[in-house]
Amino acid sequence: MAEPLRIALAGLGTVGAGVIRLIETNRDLLAARAGRELKVVAVSARDRAKDRGVDLSPYTWEDDMAALAARDDVDVVVELVGGADGPALALAHAALDNGKALVTANKAMIAHHGIALAESAEEQDVALKFEAAVGGGIPVVKGLREGTSANALERIYGILNGTCNYILSKMEDTGADFAEVLSEAQRLGYAEADPTFDIEGVDAAHKLAILAAIGFGARLDFAAVRTTGITQVKAADIAQADALGFVIRLIAMTDVEESDSGEPLLLQRVRPCLVSKGHPLASVDGPTNAVVAEGNFSGRLLFQGAGAGDGPTASAVVADLIDIARDEVGAPFSIPVAQLAAMQPTEPGHRIESTYLRFTVNDRPGVLAEITAAMRDAGVSIESLIQQGRAVDGGDVLVAMVTHEGPERCVREALDLLDGSESLTAPPLVLPILRD
Repeated sequence: MAEPLRIALAGLGTVGAGVIRLIETNRDLLAARAGRELKVVAVSARDRAKDRGVDLSPYTWEDDMAALAARDDVDVVVELVGGADGPALALAHAALDNGKALVTANKAMIAHHGIALAESAEEQDVALKFEAAVGGGIPVVKGLREGTSANALERIYGILNGTCNYILSKMEDTGADFAEVLSEAQRLGYAEADPTFDIEGVDAAHKLAILAAIGFGARLDFAAVRTTGITQVKAADIAQADALGFVIRLIAMTDVEESDSGEPLLLQRVRPCLVSKGHPLASVDGPTNAVVAEGNFSGRLLFQGAGAGDGPTASAVVADLIDIARDEVGAPFSIPVAQLAAMQPTEPGHRIESTYLRFTVNDRPGVLAEITAAMRDAGVSIESLIQQGRAVDGGDVLVAMVTHEGPERCVREALDLLDGSESLTAPPLVLPILRD
């Protein structure tokens, strides 16, 4: 058998400890599959004395994690520190510059700095792997990079944030409102103390930018991802969606279209949607993630599984280590960095879709007429309209409607006409409809 793959591990939180536990538990199986032993030789973390539930005594401890990248007895550095910049990014660059392969679960770092890191990896002819950065234990990066490599992908979309999915599906089950379920999610550990990145869609946007680069050969452009979170979704919206035959999910979606001049335009968007109960994503509940990829020959493919957690994420990290042990390098984003296309973002106003709209309004005569007049003037056709009774905590009521299919820009024009109206007491909620 070949010499062991020597591993340095930075970050010993739940995932880092899970990686060590997995390697120790499945040592013989991993060696058989990799063709050589996976051997952790050095580790680093902030607190040396913390009990992590694994025996760290066999490994050299480095107080300065940057030292891991300079060790002569290390072939690959695993970065599990987190954060788009700072120590994690410095370690990543140091590892690659020193000719070490790099494995990371850091989606923020890859979304913001993946191009520079990939260029360094290519220059050094070493692997840059980040399966665990998207979808936890779901092999979606490998699935897109390898499993769909014979296809021209037409669309990639899915549920990429387990916290939001847990909150929305819990609201369905209990009828509770957003704030109440968020508090419970924080208590149970499904949501961070500061959940902003999750509930505002930023975490999903990081992952979507990575998938767009892999799936479409697009140069990473996280800044171009249009992002809307779930904070404005009410229990009443969940109930109304159910009555209409839908569930609400935070959907990340990307595709490519041609401009009039034939140039590729990239759509990257994260937003809550009404999802038809017959759609595969409708049954994805709790902290689960799922990604749909549509290829021109493969058709619709569904990748689904645990989107976080020490076991699933550690599994993805170690899968990358096995690839490296087999000397499988490859371009990090499917094709060399120089061939990635700098696609301009598309303006999706011409796209045809149905929309769910919810207005919070004063309960007085003429309000419905004002809303429907704005829809008429913007060319929006209303399929159904529901006005709910007076709220118990004030004089406002909710008006919900579903539009027929039409250009997305028409809904925006209608909302522009209503902007500043004294009848509206809160910003409208706009949820596109994703059917089967």
